[in-house]
Parts: sequence; structure tokens; C-alpha cells
Amino acid sequence: MAYSFDNISIKKDGKRVFPIMGEIHYSRVPRAEWGERLLKMKAGGVTIVSAYVIWIHHEEIEGHYDWSGDRDLHGFVQTLKDCGMKMLLRIGPWVHAETRNGGFPDWLLHKDYEPRTNDEKYFAVVQKWYKEIFSQVKDFIANPEDASTSENPIIGVQIENEYGHCGGLYEKEGGEAHMRCLQKIAIETGFKVALYTATGWGGAWTGGMLPVMGGYCDAPWDQRTTEIEPSGNYTFTHERNDHNIGSDHGFGYGITFDIEKFPYLTAELGGGLQVTGHRRTIATAKDIAAVALTKLGSGCNLLGFYMYTGGTNPEGKLSTLQESKATGYLNDLPVKSYDFRAPVREFGQVSEMLRELKLLAYFAADFGEDLCELKAEIPVEVKPDDLVSLRYSYRTDGEKGYFFVNNYVRHQKLAEHTKVVLSSPDGKTALPAFDVKNGDFFFVPFNMKFGKTLVKTATVTPFTKIGDGEKEVFVFYAREHETAGEQFFAFGDENSQNAAKSSFLVLSRADALNAWKIGSRLVITDGESYALDTSTSLSAQNEIEIVTRSNGSVFVYPDFEKVPTGWRKTGEVNKNRADDLNPVMFSEYVRERPESEVKNGTIEAKNEGGIYKIDLSALSKTLRGAKTLSDIFVKIDYTGESARLYATKNGKRTLILDHFYLGEDYPWEIGLKRFVQPAADCALSDEELSSLELEITPLKKDAQIYIEKWPEISGSEIAVLKSVKFESEWKYTI
Repeated sequence: MAYSFDNISIKKDGKRVFPIMGEIHYSRVPRAEWGERLLKMKAGGVTIVSAYVIWIHHEEIEGHYDWSGDRDLHGFVQTLKDCGMKMLLRIGPWVHAETRNGGFPDWLLHKDYEPRTNDEKYFAVVQKWYKEIFSQVKDFIANPEDASTSENPIIGVQIENEYGHCGGLYEKEGGEAHMRCLQKIAIETGFKVALYTATGWGGAWTGGMLPVMGGYCDAPWDQRTTEIEPSGNYTFTHERNDHNIGSDHGFGYGITFDIEKFPYLTAELGGGLQVTGHRRTIATAKDIAAVALTKLGSGCNLLGFYMYTGGTNPEGKLSTLQESKATGYLNDLPVKSYDFRAPVREFGQVSEMLRELKLLAYFAADFGEDLCELKAEIPVEVKPDDLVSLRYSYRTDGEKGYFFVNNYVRHQKLAEHTKVVLSSPDGKTALPAFDVKNGDFFFVPFNMKFGKTLVKTATVTPFTKIGDGEKEVFVFYAREHETAGEQFFAFGDENSQNAAKSSFLVLSRADALNAWKIGSRLVITDGESYALDTSTSLSAQNEIEIVTRSNGSVFVYPDFEKVPTGWRKTGEVNKNRADDLNPVMFSEYVRERPESEVKNGTIEAKNEGGIYKIDLSALSKTLRGAKTLSDIFVKIDYTGESARLYATKNGKRTLILDHFYLGEDYPWEIGLKRFVQPAADCALSDEELSSLELEITPLKKDAQIYIEKWPEISGSEIAVLKSVKFESEWKYTI
């Protein structure tokens, strides 16, 4: 597979592709969980995995490299390759990533030269570091000059991060020269790839490399502890710069490259938000998804999310490894937790973010080639604080394309619009009148072909397609307030309409959120379950793993050739919400013997002088012995400024996890599985799990902290543990 790009999009084997990219930091995830994390990302529609190589995680002591255990980069890329995914490797040297010194080891800061300058001594030490990285991944580079490497996973490399925006040289000549020199060192080291990228926002220098942009729904790094102004990332605009980084100065302000020469790609759309000590922002699934849709409607041809899976900071040899004010950075972060409230959370929980972003990811995979060719037309660029005007755009060639509407802004109430009529740019095609409610965000096609069928207009959104040839089915989903029985499509002619009756399926939005594409099948779970493709080959006999916290049904289309062992078929259900189209019958399956190895319950926590003793040894024994348990999640419901969990290891009290309080609706959820895996870096014995200690730091009534929903505090402060509960998650093959 040969990758390339032009000023419109990335290409694969000469054809346009619309990738979905997601960030994971392997050194922040237990090695034993790498495979399942990647499969969860794949289930969410991620096709390119991006990952920082964090210098301080590997060479905390100068000359002593650690590529073992959770830090085994070679092992991680091999796992990624086994999962059938591609990779953009972000080699720094400075990465930020909310790490100590932005990822630089302490020893580098005490040299007789200044890092991130054009000092030859600095370039020499970077070259040595790049060579160490290359030694780990040399077998995985897809070199465009060597056809025998075309199937290798590493198709791109990012150089530096925010150079000239956040540190480095701020004047153009020196900054551009620095980036070009780093790229030259990388190439000479052996990093010969098709795609060299550099972050391009806020005045960052790119050195002529492919610029990738960003955009977050809020700013937890903002030093204010109040609600901040509405984000400009909810507006359709040709401005590629993040509106939180100075684009209000005028179009193109802070952009250092020619936007006509490069495609519009992103690498850091917030997949969530990492909370900081002073600002505890909670990004919801819709907060995140509405930004992504708005970028899609603004002409973006790669959606890249940072982070896509959260993690936990590894143990440092000389210090803790998190960003902090003590090390000269703006924010204090948890010592251990890097949850980021991402689509896949710190302990592998699949969140509502993943389900929402999957709606766009599946669409991009199946219809992105055509979308890439369609330019963004934005009749009116609505200002971020305008909560009245209708926000809409087109992706179109003038005759066909998609209408995009966003009437959602985080924490804001937007005006509702009734009987809206949108027409194509040439004025020849108009959608039926529709209402836009506060909180709506969606896109619909006009004059687009799906297979051989021309859809003149549709009031439902394309999602994915399954099957091929005569058995190909195009799957759409309805908006939340649409009901079954509505006529969702206007087809081009009578022949097309007849064809459409057997090839179109309209799901409810709820079913689409819970729909998983596994090979040629669509599997619909309930809201507490998800499905993974665990096959290790491209054969049609895919294995499906259902991971669940409930005993709900699973719906499958098309049906299996035979009933899977351990499951029972209970009937068939028509999931098509369009009465004017043929029924699409999903087969319903339930497990023959519901799981009973462990029931959900409560754990007693003993208060000993303000320190709570928690015994998880019984749960750990159950987890080790159970056949179908995926994990047991411990939910600590407390009120305080923060909480820390300690274990006594080798006679020493050790911090294993910590958490910043977010509000009464967000208890701290901990996955127990990682601590019972014998080979894991963070494994604990039953003895250690029997005497865990929980400490809660009081939340002061006058604390200068932004919390979206403050608790009631009767005195001057509060520190209380309300309950410790546990909840089981099972996994089954179907």
C-alpha cells in the first residue's frame, strides 16, 4: 500500500482516503492490554494509530535505555501490526503530552546548551535519541522507495510538537531551519516514510512538512477558574487555526504555511479533556462529536483525536513523570492518572465518546473517498458567541454533496429554527423543510449516489454499508426526534426507488450508536455492551467478542450460518425505521446461561484516622479464576479535592493510582484486571490488594477550582467517602 498526499487529501494506492486517527501512549498502558485497546480503537473506526515516543519514559537516566515491559515500543508496534492497523509515530524530541519537561529527561536540561535551539550539540543528542527509537521500529517502516515494505504499519512520522508556538525559536528563519534539520536527521537515521507531519497551529513552524491541526471543545489549561467563552471550534469556518489560539486576530493569523498547498488534516481534535488541578472540565460525548462534525463540514479530510485512549503514568526512577507547576508548566496534573476522559478510558472502558465518534468514522471509511473531493462552502461564518444564527455548510462540487448543520455549543443554549429549507449551491435541489432544535448536529446528502441508486435528498445520515454486489445494504440513521414511518428519501427516478427498497436501512440514532461493523455483518448491542472483531485473519469467518455489563440481547444482520455455541436465537426484529423501504430483519440472540460468577455489590471501607482501608483480595481471586469475566470495576464515590490509592509493596507504601474530584455525578472508576495479571508492571499480590489505603484530600469551600457542579459544603471544607461499589464486566465469543 503506497501512501501519498496532494493539496486535497491523503491517498492510498492513488485513491483518496479519509483516515480516522487516534492517539494512544503505549508506555501509559499495561502491555497486557495493548491488544484489546487497539481492537477497541479499531471498533471505533480508527484506521491510523498515532503515538508519542516519550523520551523521559525511556532514558530517564542518561545512556540507560528502557524498552522493556510497558515501554517496549517494538512489541507495541508488532501488536498494532497484528491488529491490521497503520501508524503515525510521533518521535519528538519534545512532545508535551502533559509529561514532565514536555517529555525531556531532566539530565537534558542541565547540559551546556539549550534544548530546542539550533545548537549542534543539541542536534547531536537528538540524533542519538532518534537512532535509539529507530532501532526499535526499523522492521516496521513502510519505505515508499522499497516496495517490499509497503505492508509495514509505520506510514508516517511527526517531527517535534508545537515548535515555535510552545517553546523553541519564535522567529521564522531559525524556526523553519530547526524543523528542516530535525526532519533531515530523521531521514538519515532511517525514518523514510511517505508522510512527514508537523503541528501547524498557533504560529508553529512546519519546515515544509505536512501540517496537522487541532481543536478542543474547552481549555483545561486556561488559567481562569470560571466558565469561559464559547469555543470557536463549533463554527463552520475556513480558518484552520484553533480559535483558542489567536485566530480571532484575523483569518490565517498564526498560520505559517500556505493552506492552498496542503490538505486540511487534524491530529489533535480533543477526544476528551484531561482535567487539571485548577480546571476540572468534563467533556461529554456530544461536546466532542459536535466539534468533529463541524471540522468535517469545514473541509477537513482527516479526523485525528488526542487522546483516543487514556492511560496511567508509569513509575519514574528519579521523579514522578507528570506535568506540574513545580517543573515550570502551567498546570498541575494527577501524578498517575492520564484518563483524558477519552473514547477508551484509563482502564479500557468504552465510553459514549467512542460511540458518537464511530458515527463519523464508519462514514469516513465507506464514503470518504467521494467526500474528500467535495469542497467546503460556508455561506456565513457565524461568530463563536452568536447563539442565534443558523450554523451550516456544504461539502459539494456544486451539484451534489452534503449539508452540514451544527446547532450545538458546549454549555450554551442555541436558538431553534423551524421549517428550515436548505438548497444546493446551484439552487436546483432543496431539502424538505425541517426543524433544527437546540443541541442538534447532523449532515445529510443531496444528489449523491449510493451504489447505483441516486439519492436526490435524504433527511437521514449515511452511516456505513455492509455486504457487496446485489447484497450491498447502505445503512443510514435518523435524528433523535425523527420517528418511524417518515419518508426519509427522495430518489432520482422510479428505477432507483425500486432498487432502494432492497438496499437501504435506516436505524434509529440509538441503534447506530450501538452498532458495530464486524466483517460483512452489523451487530447491534445494548448501551452497556460493545462488540469487537477478534479475528486474526481476513477470512469471512470472523470471531465476534461481546463485552458487556448487562444481560441484554444482541442483534445480527445478516444472520449467522449456524447458531453460535452458547447462544440461543430468540427471533427476528425489523430494525428499519423507514416504512417505505423493505424490512431488514435482524436476528436476535441471547446467551444460554447468563453469567453468575460474581454479582455486583458493595465493599466495606474501614476508616482508620482518616485513612480508609479497602480489601480487594476476594475480588482479585474471583477475577483470576473466572472464565468469562473481562474485568471488575471498583467505583469509589467520594467528595473531596482529590483522592489517592496506596499499596504496600515490599514493605514500602507506594502510590498506585490517583484522581481529581470532578463532581458528585462522576465517581472514580478503577479497573481491577491490570493488578491481577502476573507479568504486568503494575501487578499486585492478594496480600497487597487486601490492605489498600485510600486518602482523600479535603475540598475547601473557597478553593480556586473550576468544578462544573460543586457539592454542598456545610463547613469550610469536605472530605468524605460515601461508598465503594463494584460492577462486573463479561466477555463472550459469538
